[in-house]
Amino acid sequence: MIARLKDFASANKSSINAYLSMLGGSAGRLVISLVYFIAIANTLTISDFGLFATASACGIMLSRLLAFGFVSPLYRIATVKPRLLGVYTAGFLGGMVMSAPVIAVAAWITYALIFAGQMEILTFTKIILAEVLCWRIMEIAVIVSHGINRFAAGSVLVVIATAFKAVAAVLFAQMADGSLDVWSTYYILTNILAALAAVMFFYPRVRLRWVPALYMRRWVDAVSVAGAEVLFYIQSELDKVLVLSLGGPETAGIYAILMRLVDLTALPVRAFLTVLTQRLMRSSKLLDGLKTRIMLEGAVASVSTAGLLGMAGFLWIFPGALGQNVAEAVPLLIFVALVPAFRNLIEYHSELLYATGRTVVRMMTLASLAGMKAVLLAYVLGLHADVTIWVGLLNTVFFVLYLQSALLTYRALRSVRGRPI
Repeated sequence: MIARLKDFASANKSSINAYLSMLGGSAGRLVISLVYFIAIANTLTISDFGLFATASACGIMLSRLLAFGFVSPLYRIATVKPRLLGVYTAGFLGGMVMSAPVIAVAAWITYALIFAGQMEILTFTKIILAEVLCWRIMEIAVIVSHGINRFAAGSVLVVIATAFKAVAAVLFAQMADGSLDVWSTYYILTNILAALAAVMFFYPRVRLRWVPALYMRRWVDAVSVAGAEVLFYIQSELDKVLVLSLGGPETAGIYAILMRLVDLTALPVRAFLTVLTQRLMRSSKLLDGLKTRIMLEGAVASVSTAGLLGMAGFLWIFPGALGQNVAEAVPLLIFVALVPAFRNLIEYHSELLYATGRTVVRMMTLASLAGMKAVLLAYVLGLHADVTIWVGLLNTVFFVLYLQSALLTYRALRSVRGRPI
């Protein structure tokens, strides 16, 4: 057994080192994210926190329209042909300018449909700009760093950017005026700092070259990836919008606190998915064996569930550890014990389709998941049941979504076994 483990470690040394580098960054990010979360969740009222979390979720969805998905070709080039990085960076910048009017119109419609009358438009605009432009630029610098195997640099950047947010949140918590409008100003300034740090110190030094002929070849893939990314985050973040619309800001705040705690358990899993995606981009043979697929899914589910149970156990012993507002949602945490596993497995399936080049199938799969999630959540929230009942039913909702995702994903992967990507 020990000899087999040594052989495995030797054969996968680079991947293991990459994962450990990102995991170290994830651990640092986890601690800093907790500080940030505690400060914000307990300074804003629960209603304002629900509005902020929902607006931020909408910004994350809209950010996937930036450059019409050209970040996908940029990442692939960084991974397999880094000498063309300057060419594709120029293409990304051009796409970013072209996508700006579309994002602006989409943001205005989002505000009119969801937030009008509940949040000032200037407050909403600051949150959207922070997510769509500033934080997304930071993420792209991390993505490119991972593509050129600078995993440690990418991890350091994520920790620094998250630390900026945490410092801003702590400073905000010391103020007498703990309003959402004031926090939105802190938020956008912090995200601007993160974007500047990413561009100035972490993005590879490249010579920009504009070559439209190369971009057109990648356009279909980029647009389909953009569509898939938007749909992924719609099905991932749609619950916050629905809870706000059907349950109001107070319910949305409690739900946002729960989902934020669930999200924190996903950090080690996402580091693993990044390494796995790069492996699959070079060859999909890793997915050939049924035993391997079951083992990978089991690992994702086990780590996710263990993370939530560990957090729930800690908060059961120390219910006030994360602050008074968070303490109101702590008793509900155990009722969503299986949600992290199913959510992370859906993300795992999405990464499998992306890594194996099935971008159009991925987009269609995510669209079907978004539709199903909307129907299921609308039904559950429409029951007007006791909070513990509808929160507990979330396990069933995400289990159904997981089954749908697994069925569509593995059916699509049958045609790519062993094929170089």
